[in-house]
Amino acid sequence: MLLLLAVFLAGSLLLPVLVRWLGAQAFVLGALVPAAAFVHALTQAPQVLGGGDAPFELYRWIPQLGLDLSMHMDVLGWVLTLMVTGIGALVLLYCRWYFYDDGREVGQFAGVLLGFAGAMYGLVLTDDLVMLVMFWEITSILSYLLIGHYRRRAASRRAALQALLVTTLGGLVMFVGVILLVVDAGTASIRQLLALAPTGPIVDVAIVLLLIGAISKSALFPFHFWLPGAMAAPTPVSAYLHAAAMVKAGIYLIARFASIFALSAPWRPIVITLGVLTMLLGGIQALRETDLKRILAFGTVSQLGFFAVVVGYGTPAAGLAGLALVIGHALFKSALFLIVGVIDRQLSTRDIDELSGVGRQAPVMATAAFISVASMMGVAPTIGYVAKESTLTALLEDALHGSVWGWVALVGVTIGAILTAAYGCRFLWGAFWRKKDADGAHLPETPWPDPPVGFLSAPIVLAGLTITAGIGAPAVDVALQGYARTLGSGEPGHLALWHGLEPALLLSLGAIAAGIGMFVLSIRTGWDRRRRLMRFTAADAYYLVMRGVDRLSVLTTSVTQRGSLPLYVGTIFVVLLAAEATALAAAMPERLALSAWHTPVQIVVAPVMAVAGIIAVRARKRYTGVVLVSVTGLGMVVLFATSGAPDLALTQILVETVTMVTFALVLRRLPSRMGEHNASVGRIPRAVLAVGVGVVMAFVAVVATQARMFDPISIDFPQLAYDLGHGKNVVNVALVDLRGWDTMGELSVLVLAATGVASLVFVTHRADLLSATRDLPETKRRSTARRPMVETDEGLRFQTAENSGAPRAWLVSGQQMKAENRSILLEVIVRVLFHTIILVSIYLLFAGHNLPGGGFAGGLVAGMALVMRYIAGGRWELGAAAPTDAGRLLGGGLILAVGAALLPLFFGMAPLQSTVWEAEVPLLGHLEFVSSTVFDVGVYLVVIGLVLDVLRSLGAEVDRQALEVRSKGAVT
Repeated sequence: MLLLLAVFLAGSLLLPVLVRWLGAQAFVLGALVPAAAFVHALTQAPQVLGGGDAPFELYRWIPQLGLDLSMHMDVLGWVLTLMVTGIGALVLLYCRWYFYDDGREVGQFAGVLLGFAGAMYGLVLTDDLVMLVMFWEITSILSYLLIGHYRRRAASRRAALQALLVTTLGGLVMFVGVILLVVDAGTASIRQLLALAPTGPIVDVAIVLLLIGAISKSALFPFHFWLPGAMAAPTPVSAYLHAAAMVKAGIYLIARFASIFALSAPWRPIVITLGVLTMLLGGIQALRETDLKRILAFGTVSQLGFFAVVVGYGTPAAGLAGLALVIGHALFKSALFLIVGVIDRQLSTRDIDELSGVGRQAPVMATAAFISVASMMGVAPTIGYVAKESTLTALLEDALHGSVWGWVALVGVTIGAILTAAYGCRFLWGAFWRKKDADGAHLPETPWPDPPVGFLSAPIVLAGLTITAGIGAPAVDVALQGYARTLGSGEPGHLALWHGLEPALLLSLGAIAAGIGMFVLSIRTGWDRRRRLMRFTAADAYYLVMRGVDRLSVLTTSVTQRGSLPLYVGTIFVVLLAAEATALAAAMPERLALSAWHTPVQIVVAPVMAVAGIIAVRARKRYTGVVLVSVTGLGMVVLFATSGAPDLALTQILVETVTMVTFALVLRRLPSRMGEHNASVGRIPRAVLAVGVGVVMAFVAVVATQARMFDPISIDFPQLAYDLGHGKNVVNVALVDLRGWDTMGELSVLVLAATGVASLVFVTHRADLLSATRDLPETKRRSTARRPMVETDEGLRFQTAENSGAPRAWLVSGQQMKAENRSILLEVIVRVLFHTIILVSIYLLFAGHNLPGGGFAGGLVAGMALVMRYIAGGRWELGAAAPTDAGRLLGGGLILAVGAALLPLFFGMAPLQSTVWEAEVPLLGHLEFVSSTVFDVGVYLVVIGLVLDVLRSLGAEVDRQALEVRSKGAVT
């Protein structure tokens, strides 16, 4: 089972590539993964149903947190596994024809759909309650991507966000309940929780929180509104997520814990009340819809309320009937959604007012639909009939024994059955009947192009299984008895196609007849076309809340974000000054041990840094201020270098250089003198605040260094670096091993910073526009490869005899710059040094584990090489030096770093734990490779990507925008 879970993950990553190569046919290969899981589950049937120990697998994932990857296949998990994997395989096969004309554009969709199937596979089989929450939230995220597949449509984006917010919020509430339950019971194992059956006030609170998660996921009132909105998704998503998989997660959770919590105080009032209310609301609204998918959607809402009542009722007979209902619903509702998908793809409409006479032209499809609706209504010999009759029998028996909730459930289910029959008839009439106009004349039949046979295979198979399961009710009964007997000591009864003339049969037949009559009456009276019954719905409440959140956000932003950078910085400094000064005043030591200096170099460097800082404050030109501030940074380089920290000195000087280049790029678009447009105000308060912060921070540094009570952990770092990280450079080993999680967070900050800067500059898009021949046809690219481009007043032009007055180019794009902007000396130096600097950066990368260097320093050195190319040859030279998108380097580096951190977990080690490989290689001698080097390579790529992103946004893109402005000005 764990292996199959890994196969699902690998398949979801590989399937987008296969779709790109094979188009929609790759869905067939994707279907093999859930099909294999389905076959595996079938092979486990003897062990699962035999009454012995159920299949169980365990992998200690994070032992420190007690988090295990454990899979347990009991009867309930087995049934849900067959449902998730079997229908998942059919839906993926169905996608082969549904996306036949846009196959290569659905690679992400295919991968996400297969990943969702894997997440559901893990959810229904995991034995760890915390892992169940993780799978739960994964399904919410993946469903967001699937529902929003048509991301250019506002309705799809809105529906996806709505489903994500509702289900994720419910999942977070459920997570709190899980924590309470785990802490109270002392275990996260579902099997042990079911054996312990904990009780008490804390458990009751946890039950309520668990149920909130379940009803939000399964779209019960008041969260029922998100599911009909999710019909904006492609039909395969509706058939799988909203009929057979995702919405069943909440029902699964209720079914899983009904055995121990059904008799607790909060359980039945919540489950039965909300279930009955959801049944009625969904059924009534389904009778008023004209879109086939929305009829099925509101019907699904109604059915989910039905399942919650029956599965959550908590008696063995109700549990047996409820699980049969879930199986039947997965079969018939998936088939109906897939049939609607066929109609939609063939006719480009799902509106019942535009469909007439389709059933006569498509008899096979109509037959499959009739069988599926018959099962939904509870007509023999389908599995729906068997489950419905058993449900009515179970509830009637409990009601006759004096159970108030039994009567509530029985009456609610009976009315719900009437509504089910009514909207089932509406679906068949709307999709397949030949309609009449207002005068009673038959409308012309809608032309029907026959679909491929394979397109109908999935719904036909599902409809066939609906009848097969009904006829084979005794076999289904044997399979489900194991679950039913976990719900108590009572007799669960049996599933059978015929129990005789019992009250339940009469109730069922009466509900069907009443439902047909309700449908006919609604059509003839026009009730189904009237305005909605309630003027305020749950969906209105959702949008009202979201509108309030938006307005509160705007109000908060308008009050706190005034657009003044000095105000923001001043506020931060005032808070810092007040907090730290208060702490110092309360805990200032009586005596301070101070030293005038530690090395003679400090006597020379410190005054220079102080003087440079004072002069920087007085500088009137921006660039002068930047240079003077950099003097303080270079002073720190000297202090680091003379204090035994060469790594810090190297990194500091590189950071100072890159920072100065960044400032220089930004200052090009600002006035050269400060206060030229907006003069500085409040100089005295600013000076007072600055001096105050400086003095306080000086005292903080002095007090903090003397407040230590124990030996610092850094004393052990040299030995730990060698023993654990297999390296002699303490700084680098700490970054990639001992304190690797800190570095991981810093990498994320770097990626966010680069993305934020680029987003501010690339207003409309971030496409790479640097390479002049990138988008040219191959033949034209070859013909122009040796003809450089020149920047003229009219724009960029290929060099010709008329515009070729520039000197010989030492760089690829040298002659694309104006002659007055070029420096042959600089071009020669860059040409000679660029590759050497890149080699030095690679050396620093791999030598940094034992010598000064590392991924951060190496990446900065490589970034400086790119800075040289840009300064010497302009933006086109930068495009030639780095012909790739910065985002790929940032993403690739982050993936490498995260992968290096997580990979040890799969081998039973701690995250980021290093492993060393040693070998004797001829000619090269003794070689060592430490796994943390891969993490360092990720750091290297992220830093290069950051520098490249800064150069392309603040440098190249600003150049392009300036040239565009000049060109427009010249034309004007």
